[in-house]
Amino acid sequence: MTEAAAEPGDAHPVHYRDRVRRTRTAARPTGYPGLASVRAARLVRAARRRGLRLPPTVWDSLLPALLLLNIMTTRAPHELPVAVALTAALALPLVWRRRAPLTVFGAVAAAAFVQWLMDVQLPADVALLVALYTVAANAGWRGTLVSGAVVEGGALLACLRWTTEGAFLTPFVAVTAMVVAAAVLGVNVRTTRAYLAALEERAARLEQQQDQQARLAVAEERTRITRDMHDIVTHNLSVMVALTDAALYAQHRSPDKATTAMLQISETGRQALTDMRRSLGILRTDEPDAERHPLPGIAQLETLADQMRAAGLPTRVEVRGGHTHIPATAQLTVYRLVQEALTNTLKHTPAGTHAEVRIQCSAETVTVDVTDSGPCPPPAGATPSGHGIPGMRERSAAYGGALQAGPLPGGGWGVHTRLFLGSSGAASA
Repeated sequence: MTEAAAEPGDAHPVHYRDRVRRTRTAARPTGYPGLASVRAARLVRAARRRGLRLPPTVWDSLLPALLLLNIMTTRAPHELPVAVALTAALALPLVWRRRAPLTVFGAVAAAAFVQWLMDVQLPADVALLVALYTVAANAGWRGTLVSGAVVEGGALLACLRWTTEGAFLTPFVAVTAMVVAAAVLGVNVRTTRAYLAALEERAARLEQQQDQQARLAVAEERTRITRDMHDIVTHNLSVMVALTDAALYAQHRSPDKATTAMLQISETGRQALTDMRRSLGILRTDEPDAERHPLPGIAQLETLADQMRAAGLPTRVEVRGGHTHIPATAQLTVYRLVQEALTNTLKHTPAGTHAEVRIQCSAETVTVDVTDSGPCPPPAGATPSGHGIPGMRERSAAYGGALQAGPLPGGGWGVHTRLFLGSSGAASA
Protein backbone atom coordinates (compact mmCIF):
# COMPACT_ATOMS: atom_id res chain seq x y z
CA MET A 1 0.00 0.00 0.00
CA THR A 2 0.98 3.61 -0.36
CA GLU A 3 -1.14 5.32 2.25
CA ALA A 4 1.74 5.96 4.60
CA ALA A 5 5.47 5.94 4.88
CA ALA A 6 7.44 2.99 6.19
CA GLU A 7 7.82 4.37 9.69
CA PRO A 8 4.86 4.03 12.08
CA GLY A 9 4.99 7.62 13.16
CA ASP A 10 4.85 9.03 9.64
CA ALA A 11 1.34 8.36 8.45
CA HIS A 12 1.06 10.96 5.68
CA PRO A 13 -0.17 9.53 2.38
CA VAL A 14 2.19 9.26 -0.53
CA HIS A 15 0.98 11.02 -3.64
CA TYR A 16 -0.59 8.86 -6.34
CA ARG A 17 1.56 10.22 -9.15
CA ASP A 18 4.71 9.58 -7.11
CA ARG A 19 3.62 5.97 -6.77
CA VAL A 20 3.36 5.59 -10.54
CA ARG A 21 6.68 7.42 -11.04
CA ARG A 22 8.43 5.11 -8.57
CA THR A 23 6.91 2.10 -10.30
CA ARG A 24 8.31 3.24 -13.63
CA THR A 25 11.74 3.61 -12.05
CA ALA A 26 11.54 0.26 -10.29
CA ALA A 27 10.50 -1.43 -13.51
CA ARG A 28 13.84 -0.42 -15.08
CA PRO A 29 16.55 -2.93 -14.06
CA THR A 30 19.42 -1.02 -12.54
CA GLY A 31 21.93 -3.58 -13.76
CA TYR A 32 20.52 -3.74 -17.29
CA PRO A 33 23.65 -4.48 -19.34
CA GLY A 34 22.51 -3.02 -22.62
CA LEU A 35 20.96 0.23 -21.45
CA ALA A 36 23.97 2.39 -22.33
CA SER A 37 24.33 0.52 -25.59
CA VAL A 38 20.68 1.14 -26.36
CA ARG A 39 21.21 4.86 -25.96
CA ALA A 40 24.32 4.64 -28.14
CA ALA A 41 22.38 2.71 -30.77
CA ARG A 42 19.68 5.35 -30.83
CA LEU A 43 22.28 8.11 -31.15
CA VAL A 44 23.96 6.27 -34.04
CA ARG A 45 20.65 5.79 -35.83
CA ALA A 46 19.72 9.44 -35.25
CA ALA A 47 23.11 10.57 -36.55
CA ARG A 48 22.64 8.46 -39.63
CA ARG A 49 19.20 9.90 -40.26
CA ARG A 50 20.53 13.43 -39.85
CA GLY A 51 23.71 12.90 -41.87
CA LEU A 52 22.41 10.79 -44.77
CA ARG A 53 19.55 12.84 -46.07
CA LEU A 54 20.04 11.71 -49.69
CA PRO A 55 18.55 8.39 -50.83
CA PRO A 56 20.98 5.42 -50.72
CA THR A 57 20.78 5.05 -54.51
CA VAL A 58 22.27 8.51 -54.96
CA TRP A 59 25.23 7.64 -52.75
CA ASP A 60 25.72 4.33 -54.57
CA SER A 61 25.79 6.19 -57.88
CA LEU A 62 28.77 8.34 -56.91
CA LEU A 63 31.44 5.61 -57.34
CA PRO A 64 30.27 4.51 -60.82
CA ALA A 65 30.14 8.16 -61.90
CA LEU A 66 33.66 8.82 -60.65
CA LEU A 67 35.02 5.67 -62.30
CA LEU A 68 33.44 6.58 -65.63
CA LEU A 69 34.70 10.16 -65.38
CA ASN A 70 38.20 8.89 -64.61
CA ILE A 71 38.30 6.48 -67.54
CA MET A 72 37.02 9.10 -69.99
CA THR A 73 39.67 11.61 -68.96
CA THR A 74 42.67 9.28 -68.77
CA ARG A 75 42.31 6.86 -71.71
CA ALA A 76 43.42 7.41 -75.26
CA PRO A 77 40.65 7.94 -77.79
CA HIS A 78 41.20 4.59 -79.54
CA GLU A 79 40.93 2.74 -76.16
CA LEU A 80 37.96 4.70 -74.94
CA PRO A 81 35.01 2.64 -76.29
CA VAL A 82 36.21 -0.67 -74.83
CA ALA A 83 37.34 0.91 -71.56
CA VAL A 84 34.08 2.82 -71.08
CA ALA A 85 31.99 -0.28 -71.88
CA LEU A 86 33.93 -2.48 -69.43
CA THR A 87 33.93 0.21 -66.76
CA ALA A 88 30.18 0.63 -67.11
CA ALA A 89 29.69 -3.14 -66.87
CA LEU A 90 31.80 -3.24 -63.72
CA ALA A 91 30.55 -0.11 -61.95
CA LEU A 92 26.95 0.53 -62.91
CA PRO A 93 25.53 -2.58 -61.17
CA LEU A 94 26.75 -1.08 -57.89
CA VAL A 95 23.81 1.34 -58.02
CA TRP A 96 21.52 -1.60 -57.10
CA ARG A 97 23.91 -3.36 -54.73
CA ARG A 98 21.74 -2.78 -51.62
CA ARG A 99 18.63 -4.25 -53.24
CA ALA A 100 20.19 -7.43 -54.69
CA PRO A 101 23.71 -7.96 -53.29
CA LEU A 102 24.28 -11.43 -54.73
CA THR A 103 22.89 -10.56 -58.17
CA VAL A 104 25.01 -7.43 -58.38
CA PHE A 105 28.09 -9.37 -57.28
CA GLY A 106 27.46 -11.95 -59.99
CA ALA A 107 27.15 -9.25 -62.65
CA VAL A 108 30.32 -7.49 -61.51
CA ALA A 109 32.25 -10.79 -61.35
CA ALA A 110 31.11 -11.71 -64.88
CA ALA A 111 32.18 -8.29 -66.19
CA ALA A 112 35.58 -8.69 -64.47
CA PHE A 113 36.04 -12.11 -66.08
CA VAL A 114 35.30 -10.63 -69.53
CA GLN A 115 37.79 -7.87 -68.78
CA TRP A 116 40.41 -10.47 -67.89
CA LEU A 117 39.74 -12.38 -71.10
CA MET A 118 40.15 -9.16 -73.14
CA ASP A 119 43.39 -8.40 -71.27
CA VAL A 120 42.34 -4.88 -70.23
CA GLN A 121 43.39 -3.38 -66.89
CA LEU A 122 40.94 -0.90 -65.35
CA PRO A 123 40.63 1.03 -62.05
CA ALA A 124 37.01 -0.14 -62.00
CA ASP A 125 38.21 -3.50 -60.63
CA VAL A 126 37.63 -1.91 -57.21
CA ALA A 127 33.94 -2.60 -57.88
CA LEU A 128 34.64 -6.25 -57.04
CA LEU A 129 35.74 -5.28 -53.53
CA VAL A 130 32.67 -3.05 -53.08
CA ALA A 131 30.37 -5.84 -54.26
CA LEU A 132 32.11 -8.32 -51.91
CA TYR A 133 31.68 -5.89 -49.00
CA THR A 134 27.98 -5.52 -49.82
CA VAL A 135 27.47 -9.29 -49.89
CA ALA A 136 29.29 -9.70 -46.56
CA ALA A 137 27.23 -6.88 -45.02
CA ASN A 138 23.85 -8.18 -46.19
CA ALA A 139 24.07 -11.90 -46.95
CA GLY A 140 24.87 -14.87 -44.77
CA TRP A 141 28.12 -16.67 -44.12
CA ARG A 142 27.74 -19.02 -47.09
CA GLY A 143 27.29 -16.19 -49.61
CA THR A 144 30.22 -14.32 -48.07
CA LEU A 145 32.55 -17.32 -48.32
CA VAL A 146 31.56 -18.10 -51.92
CA SER A 147 31.91 -14.48 -52.98
CA GLY A 148 35.27 -14.17 -51.23
CA ALA A 149 36.53 -17.30 -52.96
CA VAL A 150 35.45 -15.95 -56.36
CA VAL A 151 37.22 -12.62 -55.79
CA GLU A 152 40.32 -14.37 -54.51
CA GLY A 153 40.34 -16.57 -57.64
CA GLY A 154 40.06 -13.47 -59.78
CA ALA A 155 42.93 -11.88 -57.87
CA LEU A 156 45.05 -14.95 -58.55
CA LEU A 157 44.27 -14.87 -62.28
CA ALA A 158 44.94 -11.11 -62.46
CA CYS A 159 48.28 -11.41 -60.72
CA LEU A 160 49.31 -14.33 -62.95
CA ARG A 161 48.55 -12.34 -66.11
CA TRP A 162 49.54 -8.79 -65.27
CA THR A 163 52.45 -9.01 -62.84
CA THR A 164 56.03 -8.96 -64.12
CA GLU A 165 58.25 -11.98 -63.73
CA GLY A 166 59.45 -12.47 -60.15
CA ALA A 167 57.02 -9.92 -58.70
CA PHE A 168 53.98 -12.20 -58.26
CA LEU A 169 54.01 -12.67 -54.50
CA THR A 170 53.92 -9.06 -53.35
CA PRO A 171 50.94 -7.94 -55.49
CA PHE A 172 49.05 -11.15 -54.74
CA VAL A 173 49.48 -10.69 -50.97
CA ALA A 174 48.40 -7.06 -51.24
CA VAL A 175 45.29 -7.90 -53.27
CA THR A 176 44.47 -10.80 -50.93
CA ALA A 177 44.73 -8.45 -47.96
CA MET A 178 42.25 -6.07 -49.62
CA VAL A 179 39.87 -8.96 -50.32
CA VAL A 180 40.01 -10.12 -46.69
CA ALA A 181 39.61 -6.55 -45.42
CA ALA A 182 36.51 -5.98 -47.57
CA ALA A 183 34.94 -9.25 -46.40
CA VAL A 184 35.78 -8.66 -42.72
CA LEU A 185 34.53 -5.08 -42.86
CA GLY A 186 31.23 -6.24 -44.36
CA VAL A 187 30.79 -8.99 -41.78
CA ASN A 188 31.54 -6.52 -39.00
CA VAL A 189 28.91 -4.10 -40.36
CA ARG A 190 26.34 -6.91 -40.56
CA THR A 191 27.12 -8.03 -37.00
CA THR A 192 26.95 -4.47 -35.68
CA ARG A 193 23.65 -3.86 -37.46
CA ALA A 194 22.16 -7.03 -35.98
CA TYR A 195 23.45 -6.09 -32.52
CA LEU A 196 21.95 -2.60 -32.72
CA ALA A 197 18.65 -4.04 -33.93
CA ALA A 198 18.64 -6.46 -31.00
CA LEU A 199 19.36 -3.62 -28.58
CA GLU A 200 16.56 -1.51 -30.02
CA GLU A 201 14.18 -4.44 -29.72
CA ARG A 202 15.20 -4.98 -26.11
CA ALA A 203 14.78 -1.27 -25.42
CA ALA A 204 11.29 -1.36 -26.96
CA ARG A 205 10.39 -4.37 -24.82
CA LEU A 206 11.76 -2.63 -21.73
CA GLU A 207 9.71 0.50 -22.41
CA GLN A 208 6.64 -1.66 -22.96
CA GLN A 209 7.26 -3.43 -19.66
CA GLN A 210 7.64 -0.08 -17.91
CA ASP A 211 4.34 1.11 -19.36
CA GLN A 212 2.67 -2.13 -18.28
CA GLN A 213 4.08 -1.78 -14.77
CA ALA A 214 2.81 1.80 -14.63
CA ARG A 215 -0.65 0.72 -15.80
CA LEU A 216 -0.67 -2.07 -13.22
CA ALA A 217 0.28 0.44 -10.53
CA VAL A 218 -2.58 2.68 -11.62
CA ALA A 219 -5.04 -0.22 -11.53
CA GLU A 220 -3.76 -1.38 -8.14
CA GLU A 221 -4.03 2.12 -6.71
CA ARG A 222 -7.56 2.51 -8.02
CA THR A 223 -8.53 -0.82 -6.47
CA ARG A 224 -7.08 0.25 -3.14
CA ILE A 225 -8.93 3.55 -3.22
CA THR A 226 -12.14 1.73 -4.11
CA ARG A 227 -11.71 -0.56 -1.11
CA ASP A 228 -11.07 2.42 1.17
CA MET A 229 -14.08 4.31 -0.11
CA HIS A 230 -16.28 1.24 0.38
CA ASP A 231 -15.08 0.78 3.95
CA ILE A 232 -15.48 4.47 4.79
CA VAL A 233 -18.92 4.91 3.24
CA THR A 234 -20.38 1.59 4.41
CA HIS A 235 -19.18 1.91 7.99
CA ASN A 236 -20.07 5.54 8.55
CA LEU A 237 -23.45 5.31 6.84
CA SER A 238 -24.33 2.23 8.89
CA VAL A 239 -23.41 4.04 12.10
CA MET A 240 -25.30 7.17 11.06
CA VAL A 241 -28.42 5.17 10.17
CA ALA A 242 -28.35 3.40 13.53
CA LEU A 243 -27.85 6.69 15.40
CA THR A 244 -30.64 8.34 13.42
CA ASP A 245 -33.04 5.54 14.33
CA ALA A 246 -32.06 5.90 17.98
CA ALA A 247 -32.53 9.69 17.85
CA LEU A 248 -35.97 9.35 16.29
CA TYR A 249 -36.96 6.80 18.93
CA ALA A 250 -35.74 8.98 21.79
CA GLN A 251 -36.74 12.45 20.58
CA HIS A 252 -39.99 12.50 22.60
CA ARG A 253 -39.13 10.23 25.52
CA SER A 254 -35.58 11.43 26.16
CA PRO A 255 -34.65 14.62 24.32
CA ASP A 256 -31.17 14.64 25.90
CA LYS A 257 -30.36 11.22 24.44
CA ALA A 258 -31.74 12.32 21.08
CA THR A 259 -29.52 15.39 21.17
CA THR A 260 -26.49 13.25 22.04
CA ALA A 261 -27.28 10.89 19.15
CA MET A 262 -27.60 13.79 16.71
CA LEU A 263 -24.24 15.17 17.83
CA GLN A 264 -22.70 11.75 17.30
CA ILE A 265 -24.25 11.65 13.82
CA SER A 266 -22.65 15.00 13.06
CA GLU A 267 -19.28 13.82 14.37
CA THR A 268 -19.51 10.59 12.36
CA GLY A 269 -20.32 12.57 9.21
CA ARG A 270 -17.35 14.88 9.73
CA GLN A 271 -15.10 11.88 10.28
CA ALA A 272 -16.40 10.30 7.08
CA LEU A 273 -15.67 13.49 5.15
CA THR A 274 -12.16 13.61 6.60
CA ASP A 275 -11.50 9.99 5.63
CA MET A 276 -12.82 10.59 2.12
CA ARG A 277 -10.69 13.70 1.68
CA ARG A 278 -7.67 11.74 2.88
CA SER A 279 -8.26 8.94 0.37
CA LEU A 280 -9.08 11.26 -2.52
CA GLY A 281 -6.24 13.60 -1.57
CA ILE A 282 -3.81 10.97 -2.83
CA LEU A 283 -5.13 11.75 -6.30
CA ARG A 284 -4.97 15.51 -5.93
CA THR A 285 -2.03 17.78 -5.31
CA ASP A 286 -4.20 20.63 -4.00
CA GLU A 287 -5.86 18.71 -1.15
CA PRO A 288 -4.16 19.77 2.11
CA ASP A 289 -6.67 18.16 4.46
CA ALA A 290 -5.32 14.68 3.80
CA GLU A 291 -1.89 15.76 5.02
CA ARG A 292 -3.16 17.12 8.35
CA HIS A 293 -4.88 13.97 9.59
CA PRO A 294 -2.91 10.78 10.35
CA LEU A 295 -4.24 7.53 9.01
CA PRO A 296 -6.13 5.40 11.53
CA GLY A 297 -4.34 2.48 13.10
CA ILE A 298 -4.48 0.12 16.05
CA ALA A 299 -4.51 3.01 18.52
CA GLN A 300 -7.78 4.25 16.99
CA LEU A 301 -9.62 0.94 17.47
CA GLU A 302 -10.98 2.10 20.82
CA THR A 303 -12.46 5.18 19.12
CA LEU A 304 -14.00 2.87 16.54
CA ALA A 305 -15.46 0.76 19.35
CA ASP A 306 -16.96 3.91 20.89
CA GLN A 307 -18.71 4.65 17.59
CA MET A 308 -20.10 1.13 17.45
CA ARG A 309 -21.32 1.35 21.06
CA ALA A 310 -23.06 4.63 20.28
CA ALA A 311 -24.72 2.95 17.29
CA GLY A 312 -26.06 0.15 19.49
CA LEU A 313 -23.38 -2.54 19.22
CA PRO A 314 -21.52 -3.07 22.50
CA THR A 315 -17.93 -3.66 21.49
CA ARG A 316 -14.89 -4.64 23.52
CA VAL A 317 -11.34 -4.20 22.20
CA GLU A 318 -8.35 -6.11 23.54
CA VAL A 319 -4.85 -5.45 22.20
CA ARG A 320 -2.04 -7.72 23.34
CA GLY A 321 1.59 -6.91 22.66
CA GLY A 322 3.10 -3.60 21.65
CA HIS A 323 2.10 -2.18 18.28
CA THR A 324 4.42 0.80 17.98
CA HIS A 325 6.84 -1.19 15.78
CA ILE A 326 4.13 -2.14 13.29
CA PRO A 327 4.28 -0.11 10.05
CA ALA A 328 1.48 2.40 9.52
CA THR A 329 0.31 0.58 6.38
CA ALA A 330 -0.17 -2.65 8.33
CA GLN A 331 -1.94 -0.80 11.14
CA LEU A 332 -4.31 0.74 8.60
CA THR A 333 -5.02 -2.74 7.23
CA VAL A 334 -5.86 -3.97 10.75
CA TYR A 335 -8.13 -0.97 11.30
CA ARG A 336 -9.99 -1.51 8.01
CA LEU A 337 -10.44 -5.22 8.69
CA VAL A 338 -11.91 -4.57 12.12
CA GLN A 339 -14.04 -1.71 10.79
CA GLU A 340 -15.55 -3.87 8.04
CA ALA A 341 -16.17 -6.81 10.39
CA LEU A 342 -17.91 -4.62 12.97
CA THR A 343 -19.96 -2.89 10.28
CA ASN A 344 -21.18 -6.26 9.02
CA THR A 345 -22.10 -7.23 12.59
CA LEU A 346 -23.99 -3.96 13.08
CA LYS A 347 -25.91 -4.43 9.84
CA HIS A 348 -26.74 -8.14 10.02
CA THR A 349 -27.26 -8.98 13.70
CA PRO A 350 -30.24 -8.26 15.97
CA ALA A 351 -30.26 -5.90 18.92
CA GLY A 352 -28.47 -7.13 22.00
CA THR A 353 -25.50 -8.59 20.09
CA HIS A 354 -22.07 -8.03 21.58
CA ALA A 355 -18.80 -7.85 19.60
CA GLU A 356 -15.25 -8.56 20.68
CA VAL A 357 -12.05 -7.49 18.95
CA ARG A 358 -8.79 -9.21 19.87
CA ILE A 359 -5.49 -8.07 18.38
CA GLN A 360 -2.33 -10.04 19.08
CA CYS A 361 0.87 -8.23 18.07
CA SER A 362 4.28 -9.83 17.81
CA ALA A 363 7.55 -8.99 16.13
CA GLU A 364 6.61 -10.65 12.82
CA THR A 365 2.82 -11.04 12.79
CA VAL A 366 -0.44 -9.38 13.75
CA THR A 367 -3.40 -11.65 14.50
CA VAL A 368 -6.90 -10.20 14.14
CA ASP A 369 -10.01 -11.85 15.63
CA VAL A 370 -13.45 -10.22 15.50
CA THR A 371 -16.37 -12.20 16.92
CA ASP A 372 -19.96 -11.44 17.84
CA SER A 373 -22.51 -13.13 20.05
CA GLY A 374 -25.39 -13.22 17.61
CA PRO A 375 -27.98 -15.87 18.41
CA CYS A 376 -27.47 -17.51 15.01
CA PRO A 377 -25.39 -17.05 11.87
CA PRO A 378 -26.70 -14.48 9.42
CA PRO A 379 -29.11 -15.94 6.89
CA ALA A 380 -27.74 -16.73 3.46
CA GLY A 381 -29.46 -13.78 1.84
CA ALA A 382 -28.17 -11.37 4.47
CA THR A 383 -24.49 -12.22 4.30
CA PRO A 384 -22.36 -9.44 2.89
CA SER A 385 -22.23 -9.98 -0.85
CA GLY A 386 -20.62 -6.77 -2.10
CA HIS A 387 -17.05 -5.62 -1.67
CA GLY A 388 -16.95 -6.33 2.07
CA ILE A 389 -15.52 -9.78 2.59
CA PRO A 390 -13.70 -9.87 -0.80
CA GLY A 391 -12.06 -6.57 0.12
CA MET A 392 -11.07 -7.98 3.49
CA ARG A 393 -9.53 -11.01 1.78
CA GLU A 394 -7.54 -8.77 -0.55
CA ARG A 395 -6.25 -6.66 2.34
CA SER A 396 -5.24 -9.76 4.25
CA ALA A 397 -3.63 -11.40 1.22
CA ALA A 398 -1.46 -8.31 0.71
CA TYR A 399 0.34 -9.32 3.92
CA GLY A 400 0.36 -13.06 3.23
CA GLY A 401 -2.72 -13.79 5.35
CA ALA A 402 -5.71 -16.00 4.60
CA LEU A 403 -8.94 -14.52 5.91
CA GLN A 404 -11.47 -16.86 7.50
CA ALA A 405 -15.04 -15.56 7.92
CA GLY A 406 -17.98 -17.71 8.94
CA PRO A 407 -20.31 -18.89 11.71
CA LEU A 408 -18.84 -19.97 15.04
CA PRO A 409 -19.62 -23.38 16.58
CA GLY A 410 -21.29 -21.82 19.62
CA GLY A 411 -23.25 -19.26 17.63
CA GLY A 412 -22.42 -15.90 16.20
CA TRP A 413 -20.01 -14.92 13.51
CA GLY A 414 -16.22 -14.70 13.47
CA VAL A 415 -13.49 -13.18 11.32
CA HIS A 416 -9.91 -14.35 11.73
CA THR A 417 -6.69 -13.56 9.90
CA ARG A 418 -2.98 -13.22 10.51
CA LEU A 419 -0.84 -10.59 8.84
CA PHE A 420 2.84 -11.26 8.25
CA LEU A 421 5.09 -8.24 8.54
CA GLY A 422 7.98 -9.68 6.56
CA SER A 423 9.47 -8.12 3.45
CA SER A 424 7.23 -10.06 1.10
CA GLY A 425 4.11 -8.84 2.71
CA ALA A 426 5.28 -5.27 2.78
CA ALA A 427 6.26 -5.45 -0.82
CA SER A 428 2.95 -6.86 -1.80
CA ALA A 429 1.19 -4.10 0.05
